[in-house]
Amino acid sequence: MRFFHLLPLFVADTAAEVEIPTAGKHLKMPNYGGQAIIEGVLMRGRRAVAMAIRKPDGEIHIHTERLSRIYQSPIMKVPFLRGIIGLWDALVLGTRALTYSANMQLDEDEQLEGWGLYLSLGLSLLVGVALFTLLPAGLGHWVQTTLGLSPLVGNLIEGLVRLGLLIAYIWGIGLMDDVRRLYMYHGAEHKTINAFEAGAPLTPESTARYPLEHPRCGTAFLLILVLVSVVAYSLLGEQTLFWRFASRLLLLPLLAGVAYEYLRWTADHMNLPWVRAIVQPNLWLQHLTTREPTHDILEVGIASFQAMRAAEEGESLTTETATDTAEEATPDAAEAPVTAD
Repeated sequence: MRFFHLLPLFVADTAAEVEIPTAGKHLKMPNYGGQAIIEGVLMRGRRAVAMAIRKPDGEIHIHTERLSRIYQSPIMKVPFLRGIIGLWDALVLGTRALTYSANMQLDEDEQLEGWGLYLSLGLSLLVGVALFTLLPAGLGHWVQTTLGLSPLVGNLIEGLVRLGLLIAYIWGIGLMDDVRRLYMYHGAEHKTINAFEAGAPLTPESTARYPLEHPRCGTAFLLILVLVSVVAYSLLGEQTLFWRFASRLLLLPLLAGVAYEYLRWTADHMNLPWVRAIVQPNLWLQHLTTREPTHDILEVGIASFQAMRAAEEGESLTTETATDTAEEATPDAAEAPVTAD
């Protein structure tokens, strides 16, 4: 059950289309994102998702499945609403992936399932809401009323407390051996997508040369959400403690949608110097949630990406075990990019 303290951090990375120069034109890369799971990597495309998990015996287990049809529906073209729906679906998918990968590492009599699993998930989400939403709001309100500060200053203090708790939490759990290893898989996920978007061969040797950071990372989303919330809550003016708590909970989905759109926009305009400058804090924060992956961990990230690409082509979705190192792949190996509008 210890794995579920990771849920707030490793919901699937938010995907956004990225323009790259190709043959003198700009093409849009497919929407690829992913997340680290227990001893593995999840990769998500437009229509399919794949998990590659290193089993205790050393083999790489591959599982692929189709994504919800909601990703191809018109509703996912509606700004802000698509962020709320997509992030909720990502939370559900990320939770299932963490559970699936954790069970791959456990004996049959230790499987995470049934009411015990649901209770652990519920408690993890409640602790996350209390720690990162209600506790900062309560402390901000107490400091504001005790010192007679303005609502603007009180909300700023609340935001700083929330950011401090987030950074402390990420750093603290990173001291645990299993989380440190998870951060290595997170790094492998980023390096694999970075290598693909650069048009490089997907081999461990080639992929290892690419950065650990990625502008669409879910860790960056959390930082953006904190900053957006400071601005939004400051506009609410004076509030009682009850309404302060209520507004934080009720506005969270809306602010998540705003943060999602901001992340999409900046990822789509990384060619602009001033955009690269404003996203730099997001990239710095990712140093807390990524570690340099080893050769065998990069193999898992590449295997997951290739399985997802094969499923995107319409090949049968299966669960299997692979023992060979992932073969080399390039951006045109499975799916041609879609021409930009």
